[in-house]
Amino acid sequence: MAAFEHTSTSGFAGRVGQPIFALVARFIDWNEKRCTRNALAMLSDRELDDIGLSRSDVYAIR
Repeated sequence: MAAFEHTSTSGFAGRVGQPIFALVARFIDWNEKRCTRNALAMLSDRELDDIGLSRSDVYAIR
């Protein structure tokens, strides 16, 4: 019969790791939006109209 240990992350590593994970997730989200804004900003007004966006929509992405 085998015995397995289960380690909980509710200790120090869990308390420190969760805020760090949340910070990294926010950075990734911000960077993806930044890349999207930059890519859309490079399109012409006609190209934006083709996909149903206006120039102001591009800058409203937060």
